[in-house]
Order: sequence, then C-alpha cells, then structure tokens
Amino acid sequence: MSESTPTPENATFEQIGEVLRSHNSFILLSHVRPDGDAIGSQLALGFALMAMGKSVRLVNEDGLPENLAFLAGSERIETPPTEPLDVEVAIALDTATKPRLGDGALHAASKAKIWLNIDHHVSNPKYGDLNLIDSTSPATGQILYDLITKLGLPMPAETRDAIYVAVSTDTGSFQYPSTTAKTYDMAADLTRRGLDVGGINSKTYDEQPFRKLELMRALLLTLERSPDGLVANWMMRDQTRIDLELRPEDSEGLIDIIRAIRGVQVAVFFEELPDGKIRVSMRSKDRRFDVCNIATQFGGGGHALAAGIRMPGPVEEAKTRVLDAIRRRIDEAK
Repeated sequence: MSESTPTPENATFEQIGEVLRSHNSFILLSHVRPDGDAIGSQLALGFALMAMGKSVRLVNEDGLPENLAFLAGSERIETPPTEPLDVEVAIALDTATKPRLGDGALHAASKAKIWLNIDHHVSNPKYGDLNLIDSTSPATGQILYDLITKLGLPMPAETRDAIYVAVSTDTGSFQYPSTTAKTYDMAADLTRRGLDVGGINSKTYDEQPFRKLELMRALLLTLERSPDGLVANWMMRDQTRIDLELRPEDSEGLIDIIRAIRGVQVAVFFEELPDGKIRVSMRSKDRRFDVCNIATQFGGGGHALAAGIRMPGPVEEAKTRVLDAIRRRIDEAK
C-alpha cells in the first residue's frame, strides 16, 4: 500500500497522522482472545503515542494473555472499565469486524468522536471513520511499523519490541508465504534499533507452560486425516479446558503442528467454547484452497491461508459442515 494513494475507503498515512497529532486522548483496542499481533499492535502504537505526550488507554475485552506478559509495557493492557472512557479517538487494531472487539470494549470506547481502523484482514469491511487496511501485509504490526517510520513518530523500546513480536507471531516466526523482503528489512531495522533478537525469540517461543504440552497430547488423540491426506483436523472438548485448567492462549499456534504434516494442504482445529459455540481455526498451504472464502460461508473471515469461524454447536455438526465445505472447495480447485 502506498501512503500517498488513498482509495475511497483507505486513508493516507498523512490523514492518519493528522488524527494522531491533533488529538490528545486515545483508546486502543484489539480483538477478543488476543494474539501476539493484537497485543503487540496495541503496545506498539500505544507507546509511540505516549512518547508524543498523548493520553492513552490500552483496552482488551479479555485482557493480557499470560504468554505475552514478558513484553515491556504489557502491564498497561487492561480489561474494559465499567463506564465509558472520556477519549477523543478510538483505534481498532488487528480486528476484522467491529463486534470482535467485544461488548465491554465497545462500551468503553463509546464516547470517542473518531474511529480509526488499522488491520490486515482481507475480510475487514472498513468500519472506521478512517481506515488503513492492507491485506497484503503479513501483520498489523508491519503496517504500524510503516506508519510510525514514515510519519517520523517516536519508536521507544516498547514499540520496537512489540512490533517484532506482532509480526513474528503472525508470520509463524517469518515462515508463512506472506513474509516478504520488506518484512525482513523491517526486522533488520528493529535489530539496528537495539532489538535483542535471541532474547525476545526465547521469551516468545521457549517459555511454554506444561499444560500446553498436556493439551497437545489430548489433541493428538483426536487427530484425523482425510483419505487423500489433504486435510487434517483435531478437536478440543470444553471438558479438556476444565480438566487441564487451560487459558485461552494455550491453544494458540498448535494448529501449525498438523499444518506441517507432509501432504496436508488444509489444517482445521475445532474447539468447544464455554458458551456452547464452536471456534474453528483453519490454515491452508495453497491459495487455491482459500480458507477465508470457506470461513465467510459460516460468518467468519480472515486471510486466504489463515481464517477462523465462531459457529453454533454441537461440535460434531460443526465439524461435518466445515469439512464438507472444505472438501467441496478442494474438488472445485482440482
């Protein structure tokens, strides 16, 4: 995306910068069950704004995941207060649809006069007053890196580290096809700015709680592969969450284990949620098998190679419906 060529729906970097510079109070939000890109994006932009002397609140419906608490400044992430905050600008980060911010977060931001929507999901309907959506970017963190550097905004250490973790986690540690030379250039620049690559990678990937390994053992007992070997799926019952005392972030990234199976082109993770809904995560290795297209059939969204759904249960019925849709897409592509 060029910051100098807006579309009717996309703002220029300069237009976003004008809002950031001319207002003093901000609430930064990201999606429920936040991942590294969601929290990293909040911290990255939040600390850049704080370094400009702005008043900033970092709010997430579900709060800070335990696995991201190592990030400098992460104690600033808070769950929504009961009353709306007196802020001028609300900024939604890495969130494909506005309801995914959560009811409490939306209530906290309800006094904001201006909404900015910065994201990289192709399914984003551009719900902000100003939108900066770049579906070619591998992570919202990389969009923020471009925004911050091109506008000449401050990049304190908290921002630098948060951008790296945002992009690293959303690219599978720089492995996914969305990773480009520009992504590596960004990482090199962050390193020149003082990023401790080994240290931050160790904290991101080598500090897993034992219960996550126990979850993996339980998931392997449910693993299934289609007769042609193209589709693999596994399933997590809500009872497993209870038995292992799991946290929401414990299942993040585990789908990559079955995605990595030789011959598998589409990986699917079905998860029973406490409210009876089913969370479906999908990954594809082949753009012909566009999982975002499949997800939108069930009210979900995401990217061609990574998408998700929340749909009614029971899990057996959801599994049948989604796997049938995947099979139809594969047969059409063939």
